Amino acid sequence: MSLQTLVGEIETRFAGVVIEKVVDEKKLVKVVVSPENIKSVALYLRDSLGFDHVKAVTGVDLSRLLKKESRIEVIYHLGSYTREELSKSDMALSTKLDKANPRMPSLNDVWPSCEYHEREVYEMFGVVFEGHPDLRRLLLPEYWMDMPPMLKEYEPPGR
Repeated sequence: MSLQTLVGEIETRFAGVVIEKVVDEKKLVKVVVSPENIKSVALYLRDSLGFDHVKAVTGVDLSRLLKKESRIEVIYHLGSYTREELSKSDMALSTKLDKANPRMPSLNDVWPSCEYHEREVYEMFGVVFEGHPDLRRLLLPEYWMDMPPMLKEYEPPGR
């Protein structure tokens, strides 16, 4: 199955839900959906298309990029161990959150492999993953009181 076909299936199943898409036939597909729809799309990707694990979860502060959106993008990089034709592909499921109140549902119950990744995005970008079983610090010291360090506004002390 081609990556373009995968995107077509997602768009057919979730008409009007896909906000943006990027398809590089050689390796990458990226689908952007709203936070309200991300869990239903994630379940479809797992149960119907065979994306059975999360390789990584990343955050991006979009406030100083070209479009200068006051948003944080959360990207789930998905893979498949069970479908040989997808084993070398990277399916990116993404959503964009309001930077002033970055909240979204946790996908830990869909893919348990994203537990620590969501904790890192919580800690570094301030994204609250609602329903996460253990949303606490992972890398920073417990006494950290400053803003999340990966936000563009953060100024490291002494600089």
